[in-house]
Amino acid sequence: MKFVAIIPARYASTRFPGKPLAVLGGKPVIQRVYEQVSSVVNEVHVATDDERIRQCVEQFGGHAVMTRSDHKSGTDRIEEAAEKTGTTADVIINVQGDEPFIQPSQIKTLMQLSDDADTQIGTLGKPFDSMEAVLNPNSPKIVTDRQGFALYFSRNAIPFVRGVEQAEWLTRFPYLKHLGIYAYRRDVLRQVTLLPQSPLEQAESLEQLRWLENGYRIRVGLTDTETVGIDTPEDLERAEAFLSQRT
Repeated sequence: MKFVAIIPARYASTRFPGKPLAVLGGKPVIQRVYEQVSSVVNEVHVATDDERIRQCVEQFGGHAVMTRSDHKSGTDRIEEAAEKTGTTADVIINVQGDEPFIQPSQIKTLMQLSDDADTQIGTLGKPFDSMEAVLNPNSPKIVTDRQGFALYFSRNAIPFVRGVEQAEWLTRFPYLKHLGIYAYRRDVLRQVTLLPQSPLEQAESLEQLRWLENGYRIRVGLTDTETVGIDTPEDLERAEAFLSQRT
């Protein structure tokens, strides 16, 4: 099975403009993401709408694909990049451009999900380690069936544990955090980008609910490794501290 990884990277972030070019441990964030992904996947592209990001990627020896600036989601940007590269890959891996600490083991777990023909889209989940984190609406939760296929994603704490104080819920149910990393079968990626926004997606502002509402099967792989995404300048400071602890 052939894999290609595409990393969407925009310059115009509301909370942190230019974050793919922000320097983390002496390297641009996008370079760190690219190097982590390239350690596992042979073919990697950065999909961007900004000339500064394209130049940065090419300067460190990576490959960039210029895409439109009006995409509503990273998934749409990845589909355009896949079309432009003319890839013959069976599976397209989507790693966000603000995940400099994505681990090779996580990417391998994601790739292995595609061994099952029933998996149309793969993603990752990590057990929560605190109830405070479970209650954070910025950390989407996943509920799966017994085969590991997603039943629902929510910003709310699901399921509701009846008859138990909320502070104790995590001792009664293994809440699962969604990590926004995906592997799409090539034809499925093309199909989902043609779907209109769905009611559940609009309610929760979670794109993956559109896919579930339209009957696509999303398999969830498990990881014990936390990712350190960068959404704000404060996140970059925390990432610098995290990096210094590892070196």
